[in-house]
Amino acid sequence: MQQHTVRTLAALALAAAAVTLAGCTPTAKPAPTSSASAGGGSTSKPIATPTPTPTPTMPPTPVTLTCDQLLTPDQIYAYNPNFTKAPNYTTASSSLERKIVDWKGVACGWQNETSGDIVQIAVAQPPADQLENLKNEAITAAQPVPTYGTPPQVEGYFKAGASGQVQIFRGPYWIVAESTTFTEPGDPAPLMQSVLGNLPAS
Repeated sequence: MQQHTVRTLAALALAAAAVTLAGCTPTAKPAPTSSASAGGGSTSKPIATPTPTPTPTMPPTPVTLTCDQLLTPDQIYAYNPNFTKAPNYTTASSSLERKIVDWKGVACGWQNETSGDIVQIAVAQPPADQLENLKNEAITAAQPVPTYGTPPQVEGYFKAGASGQVQIFRGPYWIVAESTTFTEPGDPAPLMQSVLGNLPAS
């Protein structure tokens, strides 16, 4: 009986000690809230990025020549009597001839009545600040041809392909000629000499 009472008292003492220790455990404090969260977000404003100003381009000079002035009917006949003005000729989109037209130049087409081949010749006076870029592109894509004229007064280039392409620069003028009949640099040479002779002196 006494042993039972001692175990009961010991159990009660342990229980009381456990309660006391539990009451002494420190309560964790909540983490401080940042001022940015408390205020509903940062008050700093994003910095605006300035929009770059496009570099202005100089205007082109209109070419007022007609197709018959660019290459006369007699000159076309001397080159090949089968060539006459191509009916409903238009420049292809994204072509050099279209760029020339956009720069207020003149673009003309002649058609071989037998084979149907087209010869295109176009002339522009591009914006002065674009002329050097055009020359660099031509010399990168094509081979120089000194027989079109005497450098540096006349710079000529030829690019072979399914349609041979000529580019000539003289003073402010940019000349482009293209045809499936131009298989080598000498093919368009007579036409180029006539066109250069018909252009006003620069």
